[in-house]
Amino acid sequence: QVRLVESGGGLVQPGGSLRLSCVASGIPVNIYSMAWYRQAPGKERELVAISTSGGSTNYADSVKGRFTISRDNAKNAVYLQMNNVEPEDTAVYYCVATLYRVYWGPGTQVTVSS
Repeated sequence: QVRLVESGGGLVQPGGSLRLSCVASGIPVNIYSMAWYRQAPGKERELVAISTSGGSTNYADSVKGRFTISRDNAKNAVYLQMNNVEPEDTAVYYCVATLYRVYWGPGTQVTVSS
């Protein structure tokens, strides 16, 4: 059974930092494309960052220079370092693994507010 479990969400002030973690079980993340998506209230789900199995990364324009996606294959985990967060970053963040199938985690809430 495949499971993706996100953690690290919470309440953070504008300009602050958070680190989201996603630990996978049932799949080897080293051969999967791993991504973070988010969905804000009343908005469509959007891709935030992606890390391919080949080592390349890509980011949404809105988070470039502020967010960093990384992975630790030994821990079967992927991370999203969020720096200089803005109220517009408030959303539920989802970890997604893609190879022949797509697997989603249940999500973790991030709220940016003073």
